[in-house]
Amino acid sequence: MNFFFKIAAWFFHPLLMPLLGVILYFYVTPRFIFPEIVYSKLIVVFILTFLIPILLIFLLKTTRVINSVHLNEVKERRYPLMFQCFLFVLIIRIVFSPSQYPELYFFFVAILISTITAFILVLFKFKVSLHTIGISGITMFLIALSIHFKINVLVIISLLLLANGWVASSRMYTNSHSPIELLFGFFIGALPQLILLNYWL
Repeated sequence: MNFFFKIAAWFFHPLLMPLLGVILYFYVTPRFIFPEIVYSKLIVVFILTFLIPILLIFLLKTTRVINSVHLNEVKERRYPLMFQCFLFVLIIRIVFSPSQYPELYFFFVAILISTITAFILVLFKFKVSLHTIGISGITMFLIALSIHFKINVLVIISLLLLANGWVASSRMYTNSHSPIELLFGFFIGALPQLILLNYWL
């Protein structure tokens, strides 16, 4: 049982969620996009949202700025979240333009808003669940894509809804977060995606 819950935390790690969102977009979009462009976008997103943040966290751990790569303490989240905001701004400015990829552009704008919100809460010593922010944001984004492109992806949406429960249960089982921190995470991840639908749906 312990392994069952721990694997949810790794499989749906918040650093993987932006990449998953881009993968889902290119999977469901009916638009023709050259494979070379798709691969290049995926590689850039992987580097900026996963590889560089992982290296930063290990650097902070090595220099003893943080005590654990899991960022268990609220204060340990300040620098990683600040750096994440900077990386998301880079993606918005140079990777996905609002004219060519409006869906992905506003997807990352919403992620930036969620990250800034999580950072502000850290300043108030509130440790919101980054895992639930990530998985709820992805779920809302895919629901919006299914409406936007008029496609049936109910199976994937259902799996993501189950993943929301799995991730939340995992974080509670491991005593990583309280129910209120999980609830805040769900809304902080989903609401920006929902609000920004007005700009591209």
